[in-house]
Amino acid sequence: MPQPKRGRPRAFDRDQALLDAARLFWRRGYSGTSTRDLTARLGLSTSSLYGAFGSKAELFEEAVRTYAERYREIYEQAVSAPDFRTVVERVLIDSVHEFTRPDDEHPGCLLSSAAMADSTSTLDTSAYFAELQGHNERILRTRAERAIEEGELPPDTDASALTGLIQSIWHGLSARANLGADREDLLATARLGH
Repeated sequence: MPQPKRGRPRAFDRDQALLDAARLFWRRGYSGTSTRDLTARLGLSTSSLYGAFGSKAELFEEAVRTYAERYREIYEQAVSAPDFRTVVERVLIDSVHEFTRPDDEHPGCLLSSAAMADSTSTLDTSAYFAELQGHNERILRTRAERAIEEGELPPDTDASALTGLIQSIWHGLSARANLGADREDLLATARLGH
C-alpha cells in the first residue's frame, strides 16, 4: 500500500499559493480564516504551510504585499502617460479592470478590504496600506505638479487636493466593486472621474 504524501508538494507554486491565500483571506477575513482553511485551500500540510510562510500572520502579510503590487504597477505605468488626463484615466480604468477581474472570486481591492476589516487590529496591515497608498499618492502628486509646471493644468491647481480627489474616487470605485457593482457601471464612473 502506498504511503500518504507528506510535506510540501513537489509542484508547489508559491505565487499561486499566495494568490489562493489572498482570495481566502479576502472572502473570510483574517480572523475568519483558520489554518485548516489555508492548508485545505493551498494543498499543504500544516508543517509545510509554516515551513513555507512562517505563520498565518506572515502568510497574510506576504499575500497582501504580493497582491498589492498589482496596484503599484498600475500607478507607475499610468504616470508615464504623456498627459495628465490620460494618467488619471489609466489609474481609474485600469484599477476598475483589476477590481473586477473575472478570475478573482472577490471584487474590489484586497488591501482596502483588509485595512478596513478585523485584520488591522491583529496585524500591521494598515501600516503597509499607508506605505503603498503613500507611494501611489506621491507619484501621482509629482505627476500633477509636473502638469501644472508645464501649463497642462491651471497654475493655481492644488496638486495635493487634486491627488486626494483622485484617490477618493479610486477608493469609492473599490468599495462599490466590493458591494457588487458591475464592471460597466464602475467604468462609467471612472470615465466621469477624469
